[in-house]
Amino acid sequence: MATAEIESILDLNTLEQYCSAIGAGTLLKSVVLFEQLMPEYVGNLVNAKEAQDKDTLCSEAHKFKGAAGSVGLKRIQQFAQLLQHGEDAEWAEGHEAWLQAIVDNASLDLAELKQYLEAKA
Repeated sequence: MATAEIESILDLNTLEQYCSAIGAGTLLKSVVLFEQLMPEYVGNLVNAKEAQDKDTLCSEAHKFKGAAGSVGLKRIQQFAQLLQHGEDAEWAEGHEAWLQAIVDNASLDLAELKQYLEAKA
């Protein structure tokens, strides 16, 4: 995968700092934990959307944003960042597309992250 494409998916700066500080192997353990929790995170987002519960959707997006960011998943973190701000003018029009982007990319991005860290470990 081209570097520019990886940079749109992963927060390489943060990942390099983490790898220097704690090592790729230790970070990979956190990523595996995130991988186990991700179906619940994404399921909570989808369930809140289906229930038309904007407050819960925004709250769950905030949690997911923090979790994704903590392991360097830049693209899905950015979509969760947009999704958490229900007060923004563009939210009403954009939230469904942002949620779909998370659903569509979460597993793919996670696979890229694991591959990136395994190459460094």
